Amino acid sequence: MSDFADSPDTRQRIDQIVNGNDVVLFMKGTPLFPQCGFSSRAVAILEHCGVAYEGVDVLQDMEIRQGIKAYSDWPTIPQLYVKGEFLGGSDIMTEMFEAGELQELLTERQVARAD
Repeated sequence: MSDFADSPDTRQRIDQIVNGNDVVLFMKGTPLFPQCGFSSRAVAILEHCGVAYEGVDVLQDMEIRQGIKAYSDWPTIPQLYVKGEFLGGSDIMTEMFEAGELQELLTERQVARAD
C-alpha cells in the first residue's frame, strides 16, 4: 500500500482547506446528508451554534479520508478545525458544547455566523 495518506500533496490540500476556512468539519457525508451518527451529531452542534462552516466529505476522497488522520494524528472522523486548530471529534465537540466551551471559543475567535 502506498503512503499517499501522508504525501506532501495531500498534506498541502488539507492545509489549504483547514487554513482557508474559519471552521472545517471533515465528516462522512455532507452537512445536508451525513452518513454516520457521529457526523450527524457534529453537524447538529455546528448548526445549533449558528456558525458558517465548510463540510468536507471524506467518503468522496480516499486521500483526504486517510490523510486527515495522519494530519491530525487522530484516528477517527469527524474532525473539527477552528481557525486552523484541531479541536477533536464528535465526542469532544459534544463535551465542549454541553459545557458552553465551544460557543465561547467560536465567539472568542470571531468565527463568521451562518447566513
